[in-house]
Amino acid sequence: MSRIVSIGLDCGIPLLVERIDSVASLAMNWLVPAGSATDPDQLIGASTLLSEYIFRGAGELSSRELSDTFDRLGVRRSGHVGTHHLQLSATMLGDKRERALPVLVSLILNPQLPEEALTSIRSLCLQSLDSLSDDPQHQVMLELRRRHRPAPFNRNGYGERSVLEEATLQQLQEVRRSQFRPGGSIIAAAGHVDPHELAAQFNTLFSGFTGDVIEPQYQQEPLGGYEPIEQETAQVHIGLAYGAPAEPDPNSTLEHLATSVLSGGTSGRLFTEVRQRRSLCYSVGASYSGARDDGVVSVYAGTTPERAQETLDVTVEQIHRMNEGATATEFDRAITKLKSRLVMQGESTQARAAALGQDQFRLGHARSLKDRVDAIEKISLDQLNSYLAERQFGPFTIASIGPQALNVPEHMAPASAG
Repeated sequence: MSRIVSIGLDCGIPLLVERIDSVASLAMNWLVPAGSATDPDQLIGASTLLSEYIFRGAGELSSRELSDTFDRLGVRRSGHVGTHHLQLSATMLGDKRERALPVLVSLILNPQLPEEALTSIRSLCLQSLDSLSDDPQHQVMLELRRRHRPAPFNRNGYGERSVLEEATLQQLQEVRRSQFRPGGSIIAAAGHVDPHELAAQFNTLFSGFTGDVIEPQYQQEPLGGYEPIEQETAQVHIGLAYGAPAEPDPNSTLEHLATSVLSGGTSGRLFTEVRQRRSLCYSVGASYSGARDDGVVSVYAGTTPERAQETLDVTVEQIHRMNEGATATEFDRAITKLKSRLVMQGESTQARAAALGQDQFRLGHARSLKDRVDAIEKISLDQLNSYLAERQFGPFTIASIGPQALNVPEHMAPASAG
């Protein structure tokens, strides 16, 4: 049995806890309001540097002592930069929580940020940025994001090279002081823990922790259009995006099902029509991401220069064909696929903690696994097909990496390539 408890901590941070008595582990996610969209315009990449920096000593522990302490306690930890938040994640045995939590909290409340570590942190972040040249699939999707979303929400977690090379310790300290605040933070936990004992420990550790942050605001309309990156490559990588419902929208569950019909593994229409029947590409797939304020369906196709144009044309054709509706077989497969994925995620305390935190940010409340499964089971084939009949696909934002640009008619991507 598990249940979700929501507790407001004394400092104002919402704490979401799902107690799962059948496991011995405990996972926690702290969403700190220091994501890529919060970086000052002249310091895009500060959050990237800070996500590495916080592990280089905190409180009275040096970098080596901090690492040794976590290892002795069996704590797996990581930092990840998202759009709105720097996410601090940790997984441990539940009975190690009392000793591990003060050390974890010190990473955000009292990081040392030693000056001598900045050079090596720069090097790590620049290596990650440089690695994109070896991963054109990832690169084209980042380029697609840059064009499809409005600034500053179109940024990625890699940062800008000039900032990674030149940001000063003083600048990073200023960003940390302004963004590492309780206002805008969310903490979620799942596993072997008593919610009220956890809240009491956090309240003690957060004594004197105060302050709010200013949420990032839309700065300009998305670029949209088509962005070819011409490189002499043996493969062509194509990215395509179109708007979709935000996660709070009642149609978001319908969009999840529709995308599963379009790209549900080897049974999805894109795989069947583009790869299997026509042999146009070696990889093709779509995913739907519903954020708090908007949503997007992103499509990727990897092919050869000779087949790139037809791959794009047939992919767009299959997307528009979704207006015709799904068959009963496609609908049943999509329902089963989504339910199976939820159930399997529910067996991971880390996945549950991540889902609780994201729900709180996007919806203002957390959903249980049962809530999410029930929402899927309530949908009928007629409901899905009525939604698809009225669904407007496009305009499309397109990016490609390959030896030549693709032919993209205006009605597919009407915005200027800018």
